[in-house]
Amino acid sequence: MREELVRRFEDFGTRTALFDRGAAVTYEELLKRVRDIRERLELHGVEPRETVVVQGDYSLDSVATLFSLFLNRNVVVPVANLTDTTLDTLVEHCRPGHVVETAEAGVTVRSIAAPGSGAPRRAAVEDPRPTATPGTAEDRGAVHGRLGDPDAAGLVLLSSGSTGAPKVILHSLDAIVGEKLEKRPRRRSNALNILMVLMFDHIGGINSLLSTLLVGGTAVLPRHRTPEEICALIERHRILVLPTSPTLLNLIMVGGYHHAHDLSSLRLITYGTEPMPEELLQRVHRTFPGVRLLQTFGTSETGIATTTSASSSSPYFKISGPGVEYRIVDGELQLRTRTQFLGYLNYDDDAVTEDRWFRTGDLVEEAADGYLRIKGRAKEVINVGGEKLLPLELESVLLGSPLVEDCVVYGRPNAITGQSVCVDIKPMGELTRAALRKHVTEFLAGRVESFKVPSKINMVETIAVSDRMKKLRSRPGADEE
Repeated sequence: MREELVRRFEDFGTRTALFDRGAAVTYEELLKRVRDIRERLELHGVEPRETVVVQGDYSLDSVATLFSLFLNRNVVVPVANLTDTTLDTLVEHCRPGHVVETAEAGVTVRSIAAPGSGAPRRAAVEDPRPTATPGTAEDRGAVHGRLGDPDAAGLVLLSSGSTGAPKVILHSLDAIVGEKLEKRPRRRSNALNILMVLMFDHIGGINSLLSTLLVGGTAVLPRHRTPEEICALIERHRILVLPTSPTLLNLIMVGGYHHAHDLSSLRLITYGTEPMPEELLQRVHRTFPGVRLLQTFGTSETGIATTTSASSSSPYFKISGPGVEYRIVDGELQLRTRTQFLGYLNYDDDAVTEDRWFRTGDLVEEAADGYLRIKGRAKEVINVGGEKLLPLELESVLLGSPLVEDCVVYGRPNAITGQSVCVDIKPMGELTRAALRKHVTEFLAGRVESFKVPSKINMVETIAVSDRMKKLRSRPGADEE
């Protein structure tokens, strides 16, 4: 497998592999950088099978470091924003030996256990799994041992951690790379250029990167993920494929960035990471009529599945690729895949059934023809006195209002009904708070059942989103009285 990866990069030769900060990098140059960084890692004492944290977002050096560690059979932990808390979590549960920081100034390698190296604080929570003494060779290879193959490389991903500590998720990087290598390389004449919108430490970002480079495509690396920069890069590099989130697509449209830039090169927009409201999907379809829209689906635990949308305007899709099985149990989608994770390093694997199906937490509806529609997350269900509502349903209705630019629906505790429905709304144009509340109440009358009408309607200047361009639902509403 490693020989095949190197051979492909050698064969791609002078094709452009990356655009990093506007500069073109060929596959020859990428492979040279991979080898240079591998030598540097060896000089700094990074051993095969050791767990290594890679700090940084997309860049030539972060991409080259990822491949260097893969060739060296390491366990790679990509982290775009490495905080002390995150590093403490990784030290506690992954026992990494080194941190490789990839920044504009170059590549910095440091041992996190060496005296005077700025070693992190030890986390206060004890690791429930038996491990060797920190700092020993046995300890540094403890996570690798869970791969079950001494010649494999590993990948550790962190969940978004919206509630509590993030889950530390272990994958076989060999399994993920091997699946991508099954696809034939593209001819130079039909190579794709893809914008890396999803982050370097996100399963969707890793999937996009490997899917592009292992078949000879070009990955365009953004420095910032603002709607302005994304659209400017699409115009400058004539981007064909845009993997993104519904939230970012909405920000592009309401900001008018699609008018300020020429986006006519786009042929495919793939969207995922969060549910797509049906009304928003119709807006996107009307805004980009010549572009195919494809819903993707995946989780940090199972990888990204191959999907087929019923149409560009439909929220229904099929899981159609090999190596992925699905079933629906009590309305929840469960997956079993070839690239499924090997377990959590800091949590019990309660999300995995005895027969190895992963409970995604996504509630779905299945049509007679086998197409699926995501209804929302099970943990986001709002229970109002026994009546249940999924935020996505109400958000889609509200987005049909000409006075609603964006919104987020969530539940809040209520002493009488258990929960009440709340919504934060960013309005179109100038409205008073009272006028917005009156409009929402009148607009929803007759469109939804009475229990779904929000008891708290907050007018906000912005809808809070994460650095992964997903709506944040766990925060209290703004402007509450």
